[in-house]
Amino acid sequence: MKTPAQHLPLLVTGAAGFIGARMVETLNRAGIPVISVDELRFFDERAEHRGLDFGTRVDRDALFDWLAQHQPRLGGVIHLGASSSTAERNWDFLQRVNIGYSQELWKFCVRQQLPFLYASSAATYGDGAEGFLDDEGTMASLKALNPYGESKRVFDLWALEEEKKGHAPPAWAGFKFFNVYGFGERHKTGQSSPVLPFFDQIRATGKVRLFRSHRPEIRDGEQSRDFVFVGDVIDVIEYARKGGIRRGIYNLGTGQARTFLDLARSVFQALGKPEQIEFIDTPEQFRTGYQYFTQARMEKLQAQGYHRPFTPIEKGVPLYVERLLQDAASR
Repeated sequence: MKTPAQHLPLLVTGAAGFIGARMVETLNRAGIPVISVDELRFFDERAEHRGLDFGTRVDRDALFDWLAQHQPRLGGVIHLGASSSTAERNWDFLQRVNIGYSQELWKFCVRQQLPFLYASSAATYGDGAEGFLDDEGTMASLKALNPYGESKRVFDLWALEEEKKGHAPPAWAGFKFFNVYGFGERHKTGQSSPVLPFFDQIRATGKVRLFRSHRPEIRDGEQSRDFVFVGDVIDVIEYARKGGIRRGIYNLGTGQARTFLDLARSVFQALGKPEQIEFIDTPEQFRTGYQYFTQARMEKLQAQGYHRPFTPIEKGVPLYVERLLQDAASR
């Protein structure tokens, strides 16, 4: 997605969300104007995003009417808006918000010949039994563990089918986000990365509570995830936006799984607090859908020329904690 010399505005959906706000922040620094799409109340309610220039704000539900009326000249669309709740069970809602909305944006970009970048999810891989390889030929066989993951899988497959029919934007890419962490998650409450509740627990009680393992071959706290710093996620999107990727669906993780113990210890260290960890049972309702291991295969993105090192949690967590402390002190 090449940036026009005249810096045409980019349309960013989910702009008042976690990753969307960091995208807007990056575009602000680059001097690129934005059209920010989200529920309008979120722009003012979420204090963690204060200071950002959201440019033109458009209500999510009114977007397509607004586009038809104003017919703005755009440099492209970065679609980060969706229901990201893995606990959402209303399929009709997910069909409308995560699938139908994304399809309409794709069609808009096809008609207007605009580059299109969007957020998929590692939740499409389910329990990982099929591995974590972003091979487009095997995506149809993946089995998500929840409706959210299935909604993302359905759109990925639809996009690939549309491309086969010759109905694709001039440049497009979907990114299967793994476990993204970083500043701007507080509004997500129970759906944030573990770093934020660890930070809050340590400051309030001096200790962290972790789920026990309910698999005999995995010790408590050694359940593992591919935790990826939000700054790295934005760097990859920027690489694609600037023309580094022509098309396709890619994993976006670090390629290295880390344990919840590693993550908790990084938060203790960043706060300068002694380590105190307590294990509790995983709630029954979460056990059947609980992922014990995720780790992105990153060869496909690397083959597109992206070779920048990803931030290890020993560096990413302190950056996040520092900003959390600054935010808390400014309130």
